[in-house]
Amino acid sequence: MNAATAARVGTAGDSYIARGGVAALRIGVGLLWIQNVAWKVPPDFGVHANTGLYFFTRFAVDHPVFAPYAWFVEHVVLPNFAFFGWMTLLIEAGLGAFLLIGLATRFWAVVGVAQSLAIMLSVLNAPGEWHWSYYLMILAHVAVFATAAGRSFGVDGVLRPGWQKSTGRLAGMLVRLS
Repeated sequence: MNAATAARVGTAGDSYIARGGVAALRIGVGLLWIQNVAWKVPPDFGVHANTGLYFFTRFAVDHPVFAPYAWFVEHVVLPNFAFFGWMTLLIEAGLGAFLLIGLATRFWAVVGVAQSLAIMLSVLNAPGEWHWSYYLMILAHVAVFATAAGRSFGVDGVLRPGWQKSTGRLAGMLVRLS
């Protein structure tokens, strides 16, 4: 390897291949959330037809994974399902959009872990579910967080240097979230 190549590549974590892999992971996870938004259909999110989001949320009660979570779903979520349906739709759309463009990626990775846990606690024991899907979703978000994936070909990578130079509170918060 000549000096010019070594300067361009730097450490293994700075190589174009490594950065490209991190970006591909982030974009793939973002697309996963965007695709999942498609079947969360307002205004009732499947309540009247027992389909969609409502159908899968009921699994938390019908096939409980963790008793306190099943109680919460039965007594809080299901009676207020329109609100929780809208929150789920907005959170998952936000996950998809922000991970896709790579903005505030570390924040959205934490949200992704929380959302993946909620999904896992709802459907893990449902018939025909492959438990590794949920473990892998969580691990993918952990990897996005650990690698600060938005800094690799994402908006975080473009804007973060400016945020670091700023003394403002918002800029400081964005540095931590990116």
